[in-house]
Amino acid sequence: QSRAAPTEQREGRWMQGEVHDPRAYLIGGVAGHAGLFSTAEDLARYAQMMLGGGEYGGVQVLRSDTIDQMTTPHEVAGQFRALGWDFRGGYSSNRGTSMSPRAFGHGGFTGTAMWIDPELDLFVVFLSNRVHPDGKGSVNPLAGRIGAIAADAISPAGPLPTPKELHPVLTGIDVLRRDGFKSLAGRRVGLITNQTGIARDGTSTIRLLHEAPGVDLRTLFSPEHGLQGSLDAARIADSQDARTGLRVYSLYGETRRPTPESLAGLDTLVFDIQNIGCRFYTYVSTMGEAMRAAAEHNLRFVVLDRPNPIGGVLIEGPPIGAGRESFVAFHDMPIRHGMTVGELAEMFRAELNLKVDLEIVRMEGWRREDHFEATGLPWVNPSPNMRSLTQAFLYPGIGLLEFTNLSVGRGTPTPFELFGAPWLDGRKFVEALHRENLPGVRFRAIAFVPESSKFAGVRCGGVRIVLTDRESFRPVRTGLTIARLLKEMYPNDWQPERLDTLLRNKVVLEQVLAGVPAKEIERDGRPELDEFLKRRSRYLLY
Repeated sequence: QSRAAPTEQREGRWMQGEVHDPRAYLIGGVAGHAGLFSTAEDLARYAQMMLGGGEYGGVQVLRSDTIDQMTTPHEVAGQFRALGWDFRGGYSSNRGTSMSPRAFGHGGFTGTAMWIDPELDLFVVFLSNRVHPDGKGSVNPLAGRIGAIAADAISPAGPLPTPKELHPVLTGIDVLRRDGFKSLAGRRVGLITNQTGIARDGTSTIRLLHEAPGVDLRTLFSPEHGLQGSLDAARIADSQDARTGLRVYSLYGETRRPTPESLAGLDTLVFDIQNIGCRFYTYVSTMGEAMRAAAEHNLRFVVLDRPNPIGGVLIEGPPIGAGRESFVAFHDMPIRHGMTVGELAEMFRAELNLKVDLEIVRMEGWRREDHFEATGLPWVNPSPNMRSLTQAFLYPGIGLLEFTNLSVGRGTPTPFELFGAPWLDGRKFVEALHRENLPGVRFRAIAFVPESSKFAGVRCGGVRIVLTDRESFRPVRTGLTIARLLKEMYPNDWQPERLDTLLRNKVVLEQVLAGVPAKEIERDGRPELDEFLKRRSRYLLY
C-alpha cells in the first residue's frame, strides 16, 4: 500500500492504496469495475499472457478459446466493446491511433491505460495519478499519443506520413461568421445540414444561424443518415430539432427534393455538409436536387464551402455512361472528382442549366493538394460507417463493390478497411493481390464476423487493406483489380450483377468481367478523363 501513488483526499486523508471509486469504496472496496492495484511490470506479464493466447512462462493461465471470446468485438450502442475490453468507442481516446483494428484495452479513472495489439504483437501500459491533488488532471490524449508512437515504431507497413505543415482553413461557415453573416442579412433561411456542419471551433451551423442577428432561420433539412448522421435506414422520417425546436424535413424519405410545403415562407436555402470526394456519396446529390428546387421556386442558394478531404488534384474512375444518372450518380463525373461542394454547385448550375441565384461562400486557406489533416479542422464522421480519413481514401474503390455479395466491413469496427465473404480464402487472395503490385497499399489475410449488415454473424475469410502512401494510392484501380480477381478466382461464388449500381458504366463493367487489367481500363478511359479535366477547370475556385 505504501508504494501506491496517492490520488485525492477523502475523509481528511490522502487516498493511497485504497479504492478511489466512491461506489466501490462504500461496499468495502471490492467491485468488478474498480479497486485493482498493480505495477507496470506485472501488467506487462498479464499483457504478454493475453498476446500468448492465454499462456505465459510455460503455464496455460487461460484457455485460448477463452481469450478469443474475451477479445471478440461486439457492437453496443454504435460502439465496439468486448468482454471487459474497449475497442473503439467514446472512451478510447487513450488508444493509439495507429494501432491495428484488433487492438483492445481499457483505461482507469485515476489516469491509467493498457492497450494490447495482437496484430502488431504490442502492448502499451501507462500508469499515472492524474487526479492528484485536485482531480483535474487529464492524460488520455497523452496515453493515446504514446500508444501511437509505439505502434508507428514497429508497424510492418510503417506509419502514414503526417502533414509537413498545417495550412489552417476557414470553411464557408467560418468566413460567414467572421463577416457578420452579411450575405444572409434579412433572409428567411432553410438550412440543409447534418452533424458535419460545424465551425472551426466546433459550434454547429444550426446554432450559429439560429442565433445570428438579422438571420431568420426557419427550417432544417437533413440528408441521408439524418440530422445527426447516425441513422442507417432506407428511408428517414421528418423530425424536430431538440435544441431549436425547428422542423427537420428529411431529404432521404418520401422525397429527395424539398417540397413546396417545406419551402413555404423561405427565400434562401443554405447548404453546409462535409462531402468526402466520391461521386456515389449521396450528399452532393442532395445538394443538386435542392438546387433544382431552388431554381423552380426562385430561391437563392448559398453553399458554405468545405475541403475535399481526399484532395482536390487527382481524379480517377470512369464517368457515368450516357443516361445513367441516379441518386448515386447525380452528374457526369468520375468516381473521384477532386472538387469541393462549392465547385460542384457551380458545375451543376452551368451544365444542368439551372436558373438559380447561386452564391458560394468560399473557404480561406485551403490548398488543392492538401489532405484533411493539413487543414487543422476537426474530423467529424460524415456518416455512421465513414469513421476516419483512411476510410474516405479507400471508399471510392472498396465502396464500389458493396452492392455485390461481398462484405466491405459494415458491421465491423473498420468498414471499408477490409472485405471478405464466407467463400473467400484470404491468404490466397492476398497472394494474388500482391502479385498485382498496386501502389500505396498492402494487404493482410484475416477472418472476421460482421455484427450486422451483410453476412451478419457469419465467419468470413477476408483481406485487410493497409494504406501506406496516400499520394500514390489509386482507390478505383484497387477496387477494379479486386473485382477482376473475384471474377477469376470465384466465378461460381461472386455475384457481380450489381457491380454496376455504383460503377454506372457498362463499358467498364464488361471490361472488368472480361478480365481486362485496371491499368488498361484506365488507358482506354483517359480521353474521357482529359475531357472532364477541361470541363472541371471552368469551375475551380481554389
